Amino acid sequence: MAPRFFPERWRNGGWPAGKAFAFIGGVFGSIFLALLIWLAADQRVVLERSQRLLDKTVPSTLEQFRLARNVEQLRLEGERVLSGPTPVARQQALFIVSLLASHPALLADARAAALAHEVEAFLARAARADSKVDDSAEWATLSNRLSLLADDVSIDGVNLATDDLRQMAATMASSRVRLAIVLAVVAAFVGAILFLIHRYLIRPLQAMDEALSALRSGQASKPFATALMREIGAVEGAIGELREAMHEKEQAARQLLLLATIDDLTGMFNRRHFMALADEEIKRAQRYDRPICVAMADLDFFKQINDNYGHAVGDLVLQSVAQVIEKTLRQSDWVCRYGGEEFAFLFPETGVEEAHRLADRLCQRVARNPLELANDVCLPITLSLGLADVGSASLAAALRRADTALYEAKRQGRNRVAIAPLATAAADPASSSVEPQPPAAGPDPPARSRP
Repeated sequence: MAPRFFPERWRNGGWPAGKAFAFIGGVFGSIFLALLIWLAADQRVVLERSQRLLDKTVPSTLEQFRLARNVEQLRLEGERVLSGPTPVARQQALFIVSLLASHPALLADARAAALAHEVEAFLARAARADSKVDDSAEWATLSNRLSLLADDVSIDGVNLATDDLRQMAATMASSRVRLAIVLAVVAAFVGAILFLIHRYLIRPLQAMDEALSALRSGQASKPFATALMREIGAVEGAIGELREAMHEKEQAARQLLLLATIDDLTGMFNRRHFMALADEEIKRAQRYDRPICVAMADLDFFKQINDNYGHAVGDLVLQSVAQVIEKTLRQSDWVCRYGGEEFAFLFPETGVEEAHRLADRLCQRVARNPLELANDVCLPITLSLGLADVGSASLAAALRRADTALYEAKRQGRNRVAIAPLATAAADPASSSVEPQPPAAGPDPPARSRP
């Protein structure tokens, strides 16, 4: 049964979901808007007081601090006048006292101006060379008054900022209370919407799902209860057609999956298709005793590229290397993206020496084609490659030997080609190591991680 606050015609003949939820949203939206306006009033007060703090209070506080500093400086210069070793030194200190006493900051404050004038007159008398009067007692009194005045002025400056900050803190506390009320209203609105969605949308959809499960298993589905939403009733009438369309779509998706042979990022064969073709080609070469080699390649420090520049740049690196590979390999050679930053190669009708020259040329061309990024950043790219003669071995065994050679190329310093020993020599300890290659400059690289 529809809620009582819906119009009578909706409760009797089923109600449209769009209009019903729009009605609920309008009611709660109006309440929420009123609360936002209520909350915005406090925010406006906070902004006004913040602006006042910046425009008036802070400059006034700084003026008070400058005045306190000038008063303290006046006291220190007075000490120099009285303690000056020579008449010249006393006159110089007295000149600075006169400058400070006439400073606009001092003259703007009545207390400071009067005291500065009194101090200036006293020091002028004390600085005379023929003065024989002991002025220490009078100066001690004046110095104490200057210190007290500096402290009072500093405290006044602090109080200016403290009062405004206290008012702002009170306003912000009020804003937090209002914000809590607004959030509570929003939570109530969200809870009400979720309740209505669960009762009038999720439950009917669950019933339709049970009906579809029954149809899928060949069982008779239970009749649907009367839907309170017009849209639900329409969906229930189209369940059969939807199920048929979904079945046809799944069949088409399976067919497309079977036909997919290309890696969408690099444009190369994907691993599954490569393995199928390479297995057939190796069987043909072994049947007619023809030379054939496989190789495994891996981009150097690719994880660091992803970590430092992001996966988007890593994808650009893979695409750039794929273009170099396409331009370097012969038409008869096959390559696939084996996984992550790793590539697998098949060189039909090719011996180890010729395959080594081709692989070495590929490494050199990759190294000569760095990736140019924005802001004039040039990202170097290198490739390590392990090469293996297939001989009489299977594709999986040959790729394992090539992968072992690839690890050796990484160990030797990267950016090079390593050749795996022949499978028939694996039992000989003297020939079980990978063919050595010239070392590259730089520290030993970390162990390579498989994608």
